[in-house]
Amino acid sequence: MENSVYENLPEISDKSAKTRKAVSLAVYIAAGVILSLIFLFPIIFMLATSTKSESAYAASAGRITMFLPDFANLGEAAKNYGNVFTDYGIWRYALNSLTYAAIAIVLNVLINGLAGYVMAKMDFPGKSFLSFMIIFLIVVPVETSIIPLYSIVKIMLGLKEGASVIGVILPAAISIFNIFLFSQFFESIPQEYEEAARIDGANTLVVFFRIILPLSKPIVATVAVFCFIGVWNDYIWPSMILPYNQEGEWPLYPIQAALTTIQSIQGITTGEIMASLIVTSIPIFIIYVLAQKYIVQGFGTAGLKM
Repeated sequence: MENSVYENLPEISDKSAKTRKAVSLAVYIAAGVILSLIFLFPIIFMLATSTKSESAYAASAGRITMFLPDFANLGEAAKNYGNVFTDYGIWRYALNSLTYAAIAIVLNVLINGLAGYVMAKMDFPGKSFLSFMIIFLIVVPVETSIIPLYSIVKIMLGLKEGASVIGVILPAAISIFNIFLFSQFFESIPQEYEEAARIDGANTLVVFFRIILPLSKPIVATVAVFCFIGVWNDYIWPSMILPYNQEGEWPLYPIQAALTTIQSIQGITTGEIMASLIVTSIPIFIIYVLAQKYIVQGFGTAGLKM
């Protein structure tokens, strides 16, 4: 009798473990769904409101229908999005942001990549102190450097009118955090690759562009995504540095700085404002979805070790 009781203990233990595992999985899924909905509610609200007229939006305010599109009048959605592109010219500001981001990404990879390569693979006097300063500057808020940066760009460099575009791109081309990411990733690349290339007569630049960068696609994609998001979402700095365009001129403002101008136009409806916000969110969503696996791989390989 005692033997039969003990023989059943492993089976009972396995069932208990499976039950705990199932409960933990259910709690994990429920928490994930709830958190996802919390973060998605603003986007759902924007998407729903962008399909409504001003009267339909006012009628749904404070009700659950404010999160539901106006399926009965989908022509209103086409009107809102059409006005955003035709009447308010949001496509021009989006083109500005895409241009600024493309140039900034190329410069980011070149400048920060070379700096990270030097920090990861070369020995020089003061390297330890420089590494400490890089880590220290990561935690310094960007807002503290805006006024000195403005003084440098506007007063010392004297960038005015169209040349002020350079003042938008240059600060975005250098990132302490990206230098740190590059250096951490490059340290994980075996030294044997470089040694083999140098035996074949390759110099430092050839090693970097022909060996290191091709092996660093995950971290390059990660930096490119972060740079794109940073430039696309930048509002304060472009608003400070760029001149306000005159009537009939091509605007220099990027998309986020232009949104404030668009939303202050007299007569614009809430649906048109939400449509403009949806349009500005789509590129970030697409870029992140396409590069998600590279971001995870880049952080996983870099390890973010201090």
